[in-house]
Amino acid sequence: MADIKAKLSYARRSARKVRSVADLIRGKTLLEAKRNLRFTPRDAALILEKLLASAEANARNKNTAKPDELFVKEIRVDEGPTLKRFMPRAFGRAYQIRKRTCHISVLLSEKL
Repeated sequence: MADIKAKLSYARRSARKVRSVADLIRGKTLLEAKRNLRFTPRDAALILEKLLASAEANARNKNTAKPDELFVKEIRVDEGPTLKRFMPRAFGRAYQIRKRTCHISVLLSEKL
């Protein structure tokens, strides 16, 4: 049985903040992971919920497994490029603002 993949690149969230939510669903069944994300009050939960829905759609299109037999085998959150912006401050100074991005990849597998 082949693993089902879904990937989101350049998500406008800090990898550190997304990882804290990703840890909640690692190793859980697909239905349990979606339930956990629905009741998690973090912005990253919505992104991960959409990514899981995409992985579930990939599984349906490939006709490899039923959604109730899938679990989150692996979820990785890697840092993406940082957008650097500047904020004007007092006395003509400029402070740097880092707008961070991340790459999220999900690997679903069938329960044995």
